[in-house]
Amino acid sequence: MPVNTVLGPVAADDLGPTLPHEHIGVRSPGIAETWPESYDRDTHKAAAIEQVAAAYAAGIRTIVDPAPADLGRDVELMREVAQETGMQIVCVTGIYWIVPRYWWAREIDDLADAFVREIEQGVADTGIKPGAIKAATDEEGVTEVNEKCLRAVARSHRRTGIPIITHNGPPTMGAEQQRIFLDEGVELRDNVVIGHVGDTDDVAYLRSLADKGSFLGMDRFGIDQTLSFEKRVGTVSQLCADGYADRIVLAHDRCCLLDWLPDFYDMIPSFAPNWRMDLVSTDVVPALKEQGVSQAQIDQMLIDNPRRLLEPAQPY
Repeated sequence: MPVNTVLGPVAADDLGPTLPHEHIGVRSPGIAETWPESYDRDTHKAAAIEQVAAAYAAGIRTIVDPAPADLGRDVELMREVAQETGMQIVCVTGIYWIVPRYWWAREIDDLADAFVREIEQGVADTGIKPGAIKAATDEEGVTEVNEKCLRAVARSHRRTGIPIITHNGPPTMGAEQQRIFLDEGVELRDNVVIGHVGDTDDVAYLRSLADKGSFLGMDRFGIDQTLSFEKRVGTVSQLCADGYADRIVLAHDRCCLLDWLPDFYDMIPSFAPNWRMDLVSTDVVPALKEQGVSQAQIDQMLIDNPRRLLEPAQPY
């Protein structure tokens, strides 16, 4: 089955090297609409084109932006960036862990219906259809409303076959996400990425997640404050040596705008100088090869695994 991108469906075999967790932008809904002076779209677009074009020049052909509506998803901006860079960009439906009050008193299937509507009909009136579903759990853990959201994501996946990409604050939340997805009947293998687990070098824990079938989102390369580049590379290398290359996807979680930070563009060069969308291609891959990871394993993580993830399953 084809994969939905912001420029239309693409055959899964044509995705090429893929980064399944990057952000064209993360914005606070309602702020720019109320205070237009707070948002410079031209600057944001230029920053996005710069990052995405660098990734494309380094060999990446597809990225997934797992920002749902409540993270300020702008599918029309994604479409413009795709048109200007040649990158295939996949947008998502779903929900973040800071759940809008609108959903608190509504039912699981109300949420699921909203996600399915976007998958089947497109985002608002744009005609752009999501190719994945976002779920998220953070430091508050699996609260009542968070569990509702996770179950809604699971049901949306089963109704549409569209894959799930998650966010975790503490990586330990990944096991809780798996528990709920399994309780909802989700087939984890090839359908779910447990995201941001590359923030830990606890290889035994990572193996326990992979053994249940999920892909491991080793997807924050360049965020050295959480875990150093060397430890991130070493963890992936160890997992590959242990036979888990078929369970790993690589990315950066790079934001081309994060409006939670008032001086975002000014702070990146000093705060996270290596946080860029071409880092996996230019630095991570050579470092992995130096530690004995084969080209076949690199291709598995960058091409084969994302293809298997993003190709929709049959609804079940």
